[in-house]
Amino acid sequence: MSGHRNALLFLALAVIWGVAFAAISAGLAYLPPVLFAAIRYDVAGVLVLAYAARRVEYWRPRSRADVLSILVGGTVIIAAYNALLFVGQQSVTAAVAAVVIATNPILATGFARGLLPAERLSLLGIAGLVIGLIGVGTVARPDPSNLLASDVVGTLLVLGAAVSVALGSVLVQRLDATISTEGMTGWSNLLGAGCLHLVSLGLPGESFAAAEWTVEALVALAYLAILASAVGYLIYFELLSRVGSIQVTLISYATPVFAAIGGYLWVGETIDLATVGGFSLICVGFALVKRRAIRAEAPRLAALLSK
Repeated sequence: MSGHRNALLFLALAVIWGVAFAAISAGLAYLPPVLFAAIRYDVAGVLVLAYAARRVEYWRPRSRADVLSILVGGTVIIAAYNALLFVGQQSVTAAVAAVVIATNPILATGFARGLLPAERLSLLGIAGLVIGLIGVGTVARPDPSNLLASDVVGTLLVLGAAVSVALGSVLVQRLDATISTEGMTGWSNLLGAGCLHLVSLGLPGESFAAAEWTVEALVALAYLAILASAVGYLIYFELLSRVGSIQVTLISYATPVFAAIGGYLWVGETIDLATVGGFSLICVGFALVKRRAIRAEAPRLAALLSK
């Protein structure tokens, strides 16, 4: 039952976070990027902490590990990740951003080798991660003669976001805090929002006066705050505690397809052959990394489909 629950949580998070890339693209047409991200986590943090205070006993940090985990979650996983992602996604599509974020498992594996000795992949698993990285390069297609083009810079910023969340995930697992998932999520969201507001104050064009509060902007903000942040990070930290940092970052391999669909339906983005080819390579890499789990679940799936 635990395996099925993890699979359902994984799929739900892939859909929620995949569509979130399209919501970011939609909102960036009206809102300054870092301020947009900050308000998203203001709302999410208040919602999750209010829920935690009513439903969970262990929602306040009680130990050094709890405090450090919240610091890492707020500054690295939320603030750094979202500042880089929102700024970078001003010049790349939702699908490209999602595919670049799919370097998470590769990066997390590298960090885990230094910080979590128990976390290891076989040679075939490592080969899968390398194939996934080649897929990302296929999508990004950097031109050495034009590395400062806005789309290349945007892609590099999104890659920096992937580095942040991969490192943060490994550090949180290493700290092994015992605070509840709800408490971890709520405090991390609020801390991340505060950091993002500070960054926003120091950037030109980042003000409430520059925001256009259209219906589409409000819908995008509501989706990101409630579903992608409040609900999404509850699922994320729950999966992190259940399956570990390398496994949870594999969510990044599943989000691009939903990001591409969401970008097409919501903001009219196109999906080119390079993006499809890169995503296909990432899927091959994912299958190699998760081959044992896929092999174990195949008979159950076949039996279910034959009924």
